[in-house]
Amino acid sequence: MAEKERTTTCECGHDHEHEHHHEHEHHHEHEHHHEHEHHHEHEHHHEHEHHHDHDCCCGHEHGHHHEEVVHTGREFDGVSRGTQQKIYILENLGCANCAAKMEKKIQELPGVEMATITYATKQLRVAANHQEELLPKFQEICSSIESEVRVIPREDSVKKSDKTKTGFFGENKKEALQIGEGAVLFLTGVVLEHLAVHPAVPAVIFLIAYILLGREILWTAAKNLVKGRVFDENFLMSVATLAAFAIGDFAEAVGVMLFYRVGEFFEDVAVARSRSQIMDAVDMRPEVVNLVVGDDVKVVPAEEIKTGDVVLVRPGDRIPLDGRVLEGESRVDTSPVTGEPVPVSVKAGSELISGCVNEQGLLKMQVEKPLSESMVTRILNSVENAAASKPKMDRFITRFAAVYTPVVVFAAVATAIIPSLVTGDWKQWIYTAITFLVISCPCALVLSVPLAFFSGIGAGSKKGILFKGGVSIEALKNVRAVVMDKTGTITKGEFKVQSVIPFGNTSMDKILLLAAECEMNSTHPIGSSIVRAAKERELSLVRPEEVTEISGKGIRAKVPEGEVLCGNRSLMEAYKVETYDYHNQKYGTEVLVAWNGKLIGCLIISDTIKNDAASSIKTMKGQNLVTAMLTGDAKESAEAVAAEVGIDEVHAELLPQDKLEELQKIRRTHGAVLFVGDGINDAPVLAGADVGAAMGSGADAAIEAADVVYMTSSVNAISQSVRIARVTGRIAMQNVVGALVIKALVMILGFLGFANMWMAVFADTGVAMLCVLNSIRILYTKIE
Repeated sequence: MAEKERTTTCECGHDHEHEHHHEHEHHHEHEHHHEHEHHHEHEHHHEHEHHHDHDCCCGHEHGHHHEEVVHTGREFDGVSRGTQQKIYILENLGCANCAAKMEKKIQELPGVEMATITYATKQLRVAANHQEELLPKFQEICSSIESEVRVIPREDSVKKSDKTKTGFFGENKKEALQIGEGAVLFLTGVVLEHLAVHPAVPAVIFLIAYILLGREILWTAAKNLVKGRVFDENFLMSVATLAAFAIGDFAEAVGVMLFYRVGEFFEDVAVARSRSQIMDAVDMRPEVVNLVVGDDVKVVPAEEIKTGDVVLVRPGDRIPLDGRVLEGESRVDTSPVTGEPVPVSVKAGSELISGCVNEQGLLKMQVEKPLSESMVTRILNSVENAAASKPKMDRFITRFAAVYTPVVVFAAVATAIIPSLVTGDWKQWIYTAITFLVISCPCALVLSVPLAFFSGIGAGSKKGILFKGGVSIEALKNVRAVVMDKTGTITKGEFKVQSVIPFGNTSMDKILLLAAECEMNSTHPIGSSIVRAAKERELSLVRPEEVTEISGKGIRAKVPEGEVLCGNRSLMEAYKVETYDYHNQKYGTEVLVAWNGKLIGCLIISDTIKNDAASSIKTMKGQNLVTAMLTGDAKESAEAVAAEVGIDEVHAELLPQDKLEELQKIRRTHGAVLFVGDGINDAPVLAGADVGAAMGSGADAAIEAADVVYMTSSVNAISQSVRIARVTGRIAMQNVVGALVIKALVMILGFLGFANMWMAVFADTGVAMLCVLNSIRILYTKIE
């Protein structure tokens, strides 16, 4: 692509051999210029879908280029082309460790290429053909592991079912009542025990309480035992409490079962609430919309709205679908989608993105995309896809848990038998062994990592940062250097006339007027910027009588006042115009203007640097990140930008293959690299970096190409994403270490005779709840 850029001559004549300011494909022949200008206008991201179907070299999914997709958030990596991919909702899924077992068994089914269960979203994703025939097998596997689980294709499940829950207990009222009744009976038994009544009375009450609290656990354990599943938490709890009964600790057995049920209950509530908090942050899809039909307004389900329908958006409403304003003026809060805090003014013709909030006026909008293609659904899909992409740490913990449980169970059996044979104190060692059994439940461990990463993904989406998956977060937390493209990342990609320099007595306005008249037919960004500057100064332009474009040099035009030349030094030399020894001391492209054979002045045109670039680079340095810039632009221009914003290293005048080489050098010197580009013409570098990030307002092409997408065009998003990744990694590690340390501590205390079963239950359910609460902290961590 860029090789073509070096050799293609642009007919507007602004010395492009070295001045590659418009890296984003502006070096194409004239007929293509207008099709690419919008890459710099980050507001117009809805247009990207239909402009990338030609000349794009990035190799990712744009429009119809499906055969080129290598990795996207919408597909599994490494799945054969054409394999059917489907998503199911696992209703009533309540155990993270069970989910891991289900995933393993479904993965082993013949015909299944890939299967992954995301506990945080209750989703099962399967890549396999003839899934209608496989569905009963999925159901059978899930029911055998957790009997209440129902496997339902996503399109058949009730939308936003999580949001229908009411109150703290949600759908768990029956369970809360059962636990309450068991607690009353348990306390009655304890009181009667101390009142010196006949021992049989409290024993009967304890037995009734045990049956009430533990019958479902005992029944599930029995069913699982028949299927040969020994290391199941229901079975482990049953053995532990029945063993306590056997050694005469009736109160202990009931108390532990009660504590276990309470712990599980609060763990379920905490998981459900954290899940709905994260999903509420990212699921902005409307249930219903106000459809305008003639003079009436009808409330209809959002799915029924078609392209071209007119919808009413009242002040305070969330914009339901992607479209354009037909009538009305307002200010729109885009922060839910882009993370940008400053509201945007809209009027008739302005674009509206679903998920943003209408703050002031009444708006009538014309829908341009149905719900399935609107931004709200794209964000939700990308977050759900990201949650399904599991980090290495998650996979390791799942494998570790599968080994951990049998090891602790065998340790429990050994503890019950070996010391008892030596000391003869069977009661004490059996009691110690049953505390081990309770500790061997791996749920806290299995839950600890995925929920932390899911919270990180949710926290990112609140800031307009879309992570492609846990793998992206995991890689991003280890990044040591940030390498950025210049145009569209550090600069806005909007060319402006920065200054007009007269070389004689001709006024600045006159120089600008003559240059603008030459460029009136130009669709090139530099030519357009000259015309725009003249119009802003309210100069009245007259179309030239004759215009000749000199390839690679500039424009010669005949105007009423005489002959005007507008272009680079080569153009001036070709027409024997004396250029003196003028040297451009400023950052930007110089456009020389000659009138009737005499050089009268020069225009300096440059891309504007983003307002937050300098402060964001400073923040990155505070995070101990090395900053570097790779660009195809001229060295002087690139160094001027780098000096202004404080970037450490500059590598200029590069072709795409040179960029990859430089990136690898930076990696060898500093370590893991994050590359931030526009996701369109930086594909080799995006793929070559440890983490590839696309800067742009959610362009489809960029979302497909990168590991991370910054939907806001703010440079600040780069440091925010690194901070979220580091916090997420730290919290996941805290969860794992915390869970293991507490379990190990209780085992040691138990072995020494200090710990009891109550402590063991806390080491299981209590720790799981702490992990959930610790994970959700990411959503509330201040990310600046």
